[in-house]
Amino acid sequence: MRFSTYMDEWLYGEEGYYKKFKAIGKGGDFYTAVSTSRFFGASIANHFFKLLSEGQADRNGWLIEVGAHQGYLLCDMIQWLYTCDPTLVETLKFGIVERQPEVQKAQLEYIRERFGEDIEITHFDDISEVKVEYAFVVANEIFDAFPCELLKDEKLAVVENHTISWEEAPEEMLQWAQKHHQKQGEIAVGYEAFANAMGEGIQKCDFVSFDYGERYVRNDFSVRVYRKHETFPLFDEELKISESYQKDDITYDVNFGHVIEAFAHAGFTEEAYETQARALVRFGLIDILEMFSKQADKAVYTREADKIKTLIAPTMMGDRFKMVHLKK
Repeated sequence: MRFSTYMDEWLYGEEGYYKKFKAIGKGGDFYTAVSTSRFFGASIANHFFKLLSEGQADRNGWLIEVGAHQGYLLCDMIQWLYTCDPTLVETLKFGIVERQPEVQKAQLEYIRERFGEDIEITHFDDISEVKVEYAFVVANEIFDAFPCELLKDEKLAVVENHTISWEEAPEEMLQWAQKHHQKQGEIAVGYEAFANAMGEGIQKCDFVSFDYGERYVRNDFSVRVYRKHETFPLFDEELKISESYQKDDITYDVNFGHVIEAFAHAGFTEEAYETQARALVRFGLIDILEMFSKQADKAVYTREADKIKTLIAPTMMGDRFKMVHLKK
């Protein structure tokens, strides 16, 4: 089978890695910006609130998260919107795109723990089910979980008995690779369908997404497996794919050029593309932290400030996390 089919079964099959809810932490799912600090969600919500205040977003529309894990990000956003304007939680509607029933259950339990019965959440099994006039859609690290093909020297990766071999790539894929000056690496499958579904179902949309990658083709393989917070390149001789299959996470660097191109064809325009650090500061992260400093004791403030440093520290790793804001 093609590697994209194999990866899809690895992550989303009946026994797939994402089939059941994974707790954040050692031995569980990988830490992301959401699990680092609640100020991540507050900053994005602050940006949304600015759009609402300027009349660029609809206060009677939807706030939707795609791939919400336990629901931390959405809850942090709702909490900040309530802080800014309590009436917003009465006019806005809230949704999560998540197809795994067990994960949906965990999300509802956490949201009930945070807000009781005051917040109602609508679950959508797929983005194609979202049919609304306006939505602010947010996603954190979802595009690196789309299945991908592996291309090398005009050959395509295929998998049999957890062993990778290569066969001649179809002409259509070679044409796409030539257009994007790609000779080897990952080619994501599903960006176009996802963008088209969002464009067809949401009449007016702001889509903000964060992921690890760059806006160009690397011409190298980044596909890797995460096992108990250790990283193993897929072609690492020490990695036994058969033992990691459906038990460990598998991901790759996102080609944001591909993402932006797919959404442009679906009727979206690019509002911003920048590092996560720059985006969060522009969204008001520092101002929010200063407000928090006036309300919290020194120890709590210091602890939260230290967490935020991991979101905006100007490191090489930090610069690889990007934000893209697309508007329709």
